[in-house]
Amino acid sequence: MEIYLLFLLFTKHFIVDFPLQLEYQWKNKGTYGHPGGLIHAGLHGIGTYLCFFWISVELGIVLAVFDSVVHYHIDWAKMKLNSKFNWKPESSNKFWYLLGFDQYLHALTYILMIGILI
Repeated sequence: MEIYLLFLLFTKHFIVDFPLQLEYQWKNKGTYGHPGGLIHAGLHGIGTYLCFFWISVELGIVLAVFDSVVHYHIDWAKMKLNSKFNWKPESSNKFWYLLGFDQYLHALTYILMIGILI
């Protein structure tokens, strides 16, 4: 079951972080409290709920809220650092290192959520 949940969470992550993330969302994630970042984090929460509700509706809600809050702050911090140091995809390897670290932190969040379950 755990590997199935990990598959669902990684699939959800790809869908919400890439195909569903509109310019309005990614351009505004560095402004704390901006609706763009909140929408993006909320979509992650909905996706997380869909990954867990079949086990327990209550667990799905708790983990959805947890994932939304954590995802929001990871993305916000990434955007703030890129902005502060002027790291851009075309001009700095540090942009890509930070993107990789951001994805790593999201993966650790999913592992933690499954760990809470078992």
